[in-house]
Amino acid sequence: MPTIRPSSDLRNSYKQISEYCHTCNEPVYITKNGKVDLVIMDINTYEKLVERFELSVFLDQGLEDVEEKNYKNADEFFDSLEGRYKDVKL
Repeated sequence: MPTIRPSSDLRNSYKQISEYCHTCNEPVYITKNGKVDLVIMDINTYEKLVERFELSVFLDQGLEDVEEKNYKNADEFFDSLEGRYKDVKL
């Protein structure tokens, strides 16, 4: 169940809201005039959300490329790398 707080709590209970976000790693929904207006979360949760979104976009693009047959087979791929990384030591 999401945590929902009125906008007045931002001013009156900021510390409590911040501690909740940091300890529970969950967002808090802030309402204004009875309707959800904002979502607040700690920075770590936000960064993980952004990373997941970026990965999802990347995977969607990959699936689209496969559907459109927009890819190289393994031989073409390795041929395209030849000479590019000859100075890299493993």
